Amino acid sequence: MKSNCDNCKMRLAAEQNPKSITAKIWRWHTRWCPGWKAYQKELGKGGNGGK
Repeated sequence: MKSNCDNCKMRLAAEQNPKSITAKIWRWHTRWCPGWKAYQKELGKGGNGGK
């Protein structure tokens, strides 16, 4: 599965303001999202330059 997390506006907003409600929803979402799991796998293989 190819993820789109690298370009996700919600993820970027959560990173910019980690105490916001958006960030809390984002963290909750990453617990079950198959796309997030795929993104983490991509990062682990160096698919995103370690970003």
